Amino acid sequence: MARNIEIKARIDSIERIAALTAPLADSGPVEIAQDDTFFRCAEPGDRLKLRSFAPDRGELIFYRRADEGGPKESFYLITPTATPDLLRESLTLAWGQAGRVRKQRRLYLVGRTRVHLDRVEGLGEFLELEVVLGEHEAAEAGVAEARALMARLGIEAAQLERGAYVDLLAARR
Repeated sequence: MARNIEIKARIDSIERIAALTAPLADSGPVEIAQDDTFFRCAEPGDRLKLRSFAPDRGELIFYRRADEGGPKESFYLITPTATPDLLRESLTLAWGQAGRVRKQRRLYLVGRTRVHLDRVEGLGEFLELEVVLGEHEAAEAGVAEARALMARLGIEAAQLERGAYVDLLAARR
């Protein structure tokens, strides 16, 4: 399983954050439409989602992270699939759906950090930072990088969100 440090923050404008991110970026922006279906998991903090990009391209993603504010460590495993619709049907029958999230993502790479500027259907605009950690690297190094980039982008602690988008959507119902 791979590891990273993540933060999610509600933002007022993707364009404002993009203007601050672009000069720092090694690559991007890349625009990505994502349709994520979440499935029920037994353990709190565990998530299983099927991310569909196209009828013949998707990823099954398992991840585990605490639902807390601020930078947090996440463990994840990604499995590509060429049949996302069929896999969604199978997982729905086996586990049941926990929710669905549709978003338009603008991706930048700043060093080893993936900067996601997300427009989430039914929720609004968000920034996600994912600092990819080395195999034996201490989480604290990634947390420090995330905090430094947050400061450069003007992200305040009060803007940070705790859960996944699927949790934020469920809380609105």
